[in-house]
Amino acid sequence: MAVYVIAQVQTDDPDGYMEYVKAGRPTLIDHGAWYVGRASAVGDAEVIEGDDPGRYIIIGFESRDAVWKWYNSPEYQAAKKIREPISKVNLFIVDEIPPGGGIPTRPLGEIQQ
Repeated sequence: MAVYVIAQVQTDDPDGYMEYVKAGRPTLIDHGAWYVGRASAVGDAEVIEGDDPGRYIIIGFESRDAVWKWYNSPEYQAAKKIREPISKVNLFIVDEIPPGGGIPTRPLGEIQQ
């Protein structure tokens, strides 16, 4: 079952953060991840409730194991060192919900067109 990594990012150095993105994006590709959605800067997300802290990124992976292989890879750890001094990040994994059980879902892994 797919899982999603959700990142909430605050940075005062957008240029420095783009250096992290340039280094980090290939690590995602190498681990079979895909972008699901993002808000790249303050104001990009339409806030329903609460504050807009800045960037949000949602990335899909085939499994939790795939997430941990990516996160612990030497390539991502090198990219992460670029990000750490210039940003505050909340990063977490959420599971895709399987169909059934009375919760509205879509078929597993199906991308909405």
